[in-house]
Amino acid sequence: MEFKTLKAIFKHLFNFLVLSSISFAATANVMLVDGYVRAMPASVPNTAAYFTLENHNNSDVKLVGVKTSAAKVAQLHTILKEDGMIKMRQVEGFTIPSHGALTLQPTGDHVMLLSLIAPLAVNDNVALELIFEDGQQLMIELPVLKQAATQHDETAEHHHHH
Repeated sequence: MEFKTLKAIFKHLFNFLVLSSISFAATANVMLVDGYVRAMPASVPNTAAYFTLENHNNSDVKLVGVKTSAAKVAQLHTILKEDGMIKMRQVEGFTIPSHGALTLQPTGDHVMLLSLIAPLAVNDNVALELIFEDGQQLMIELPVLKQAATQHDETAEHHHHH
């Protein structure tokens, strides 16, 4: 009799493990391809993170949040053109299409790091915890780089945050 209950317990455990590994697979299939955090002068408390994620799942994945110990707040932002003005908007999330990629860049979607805990130096690494809609998380590390800013970037910089 006891043997039977143990077997039932193991069976439940086994099923649980199988189910867990299926749910973990989603984020395992999201990969960081490339990215960086923009180096800013020490006097500037905010910066932005840009990166590319590839989604190797058969379904869309939605990035809904970012946490980092490098800044008090990390927000998902997009840049919109409204009446010829470039504006930044905080958004709920970015969808990474199935077998597609999400590219965060200075002229479009990006992650804002607000109220940096300490100035970031070039070649520092910043750890970001990406949070997906299904509760999965992905830890990534990005180098701090001074990207050559094009003229376009300069105008799209975050003037109205000041």
